[in-house]
Amino acid sequence: MPRSQRRRPTLVHPEPNEFDVLDILHALSDPTRMTIVQTLRAAPERACGTFPVDVAPSTLTHHFRVLREAGVIRQREDGNRRWTALRGEDLETRFPRLLDAIVTAYESGLTPPR
Repeated sequence: MPRSQRRRPTLVHPEPNEFDVLDILHALSDPTRMTIVQTLRAAPERACGTFPVDVAPSTLTHHFRVLREAGVIRQREDGNRRWTALRGEDLETRFPRLLDAIVTAYESGLTPPR
């Protein structure tokens, strides 16, 4: 089938009431995925190829899928670009302060104690 006729896979985005805390914890258990989340906390939306990570495009796609299917991010397609945004409000509604606690704990572990 010619490339122009291929359909991109449908992006799975669970509803907030479908979020599972263990899926979220798993999604946030990887340093690359945490970098994606930290980047999105600083910028509301970002094109997929612009994150400050050093992984192959196929690996980055995998990390986005894990985050998306857990409910941590939302992705949308615009032409040939895919944009990514943090689902902060949805996460806060379902699990108040969970994301803040995880990011704070992760960032404190990156800084050696004095």
